[in-house]
Amino acid sequence: MTRYHPALVALHWLLALLIVLALIAGNVLLEATPNSDPAKIGGLRNHMGLGIVIGVLMLIRLIVRQTTGKPPHADTGNGLLDIAGLAAHWGLYILVLVMVASGLGIALSAGLPAIIGGSGDPLPADFSAYPPRAVHGIVSVLLMLLILAHFAGWAYHALFVKDRLLARMWFGKRS
Repeated sequence: MTRYHPALVALHWLLALLIVLALIAGNVLLEATPNSDPAKIGGLRNHMGLGIVIGVLMLIRLIVRQTTGKPPHADTGNGLLDIAGLAAHWGLYILVLVMVASGLGIALSAGLPAIIGGSGDPLPADFSAYPPRAVHGIVSVLLMLLILAHFAGWAYHALFVKDRLLARMWFGKRS
């Protein structure tokens, strides 16, 4: 088998896009908007909705990954790099799920479901008062670094190993 299941391929690329959008929204847009700005509620509503969709799709992706055939693990010719690649892939799953869980923790701690639902209550002055916020921030940085490492791994395969690794995570005959 040379390619991943089409459902896994679709989930990979959809999740990649959604995760990058969520990271940009959280680290750029929401971070720059004070909690006193009424527009932040809409931004939080979108960010939280996106986070929930990412969490559900990631769980579906895990199920699809475990129940479908897949090509053998990529071989770089270096055992340490091969182990790092496997660890990075599982790390992506773990970090994304921790991001979703910590986001839910912030939302529940701060009463955000009622606030974004239109209760009329103001946002808390600062989300850093809630412990899950620290986790969310740290994991956000780790996730961005791991995404960069994932991209660097692809570049290494494309430029040095030249094994057409990306073709495995694209649509086509699965032979």
